[in-house]
Amino acid sequence: MTALSALFLFVGFLIAGEAGMMIALLFATATNLFAYWNSDRVLLSMYGARQVDETTAPDLVHTVRQLAEQAGLPMPRVYIVQNDQPNAFATGRNPQHAAVCVTSGLLARVNGEELAGVLAHELSHVRNRDTLTMTITATIAGAIAMLANFAFFFGGSERRNPLGFVGLIVVAVVAPIAAMLVQMAVSRTREFEADRMGAEISGRPLWLASALQKIDRAAAVTDNPQADANPATAHMFIVNPLHGGGLAGLFSSHPSTEERVARLRAMADRPPVQAGPWA
Repeated sequence: MTALSALFLFVGFLIAGEAGMMIALLFATATNLFAYWNSDRVLLSMYGARQVDETTAPDLVHTVRQLAEQAGLPMPRVYIVQNDQPNAFATGRNPQHAAVCVTSGLLARVNGEELAGVLAHELSHVRNRDTLTMTITATIAGAIAMLANFAFFFGGSERRNPLGFVGLIVVAVVAPIAAMLVQMAVSRTREFEADRMGAEISGRPLWLASALQKIDRAAAVTDNPQADANPATAHMFIVNPLHGGGLAGLFSSHPSTEERVARLRAMADRPPVQAGPWA
């Protein structure tokens, strides 16, 4: 987050010198405040998520409640997105304002144990406050890209920045790539940690490992139109909802499923982790 904030200020400086840096600082503050208070509502609305309860989705809500108690978390809101791709995400600025969302495709493709593994992973993001961290990094990265587009189409003040035309090239090309790499690095790190803690919450690392394999195979051949239209939100999901290969791996928001599964299996081979409510 510090690296992205510094890059954002640097981009503002290259566009319009010290004045541009101050404008960038004010803009970053405003966008982060908006993201802090409204990111959950915006994201859930973007995907057309429907809130459910014990009456409309009793099994799902019951599982979330058990896992939240096991994790020492308040009960989050629970949502379902009508989407054939199996996937899930969590959002909210803190555990008291958290929401967990699954797709209809996930509910159709995993069993109860695998679903518990996925939900434990998402609750780990809530417990670690990754939902806030990843939202803010995505907001700053998106703002950097917007500034870069502004510089590309309208030009910057070559007279007021020390690098002149070279500085504008940096803004238009290098800065967005650097921002994306930092954002992806943050996301990958948090996914590994959420896998580990999620396995501890459920008490069964192999439940999540099995779910990840199913989700990865199905997501690779199932489109996610909402994610395709909003690629900046891809890092919020448990498995990358976007399709791509080759160099796309460099910009992937998630570590490889193979490595995640290998780490979970290694956890299962060690002495038992803390037992969850299903042990």
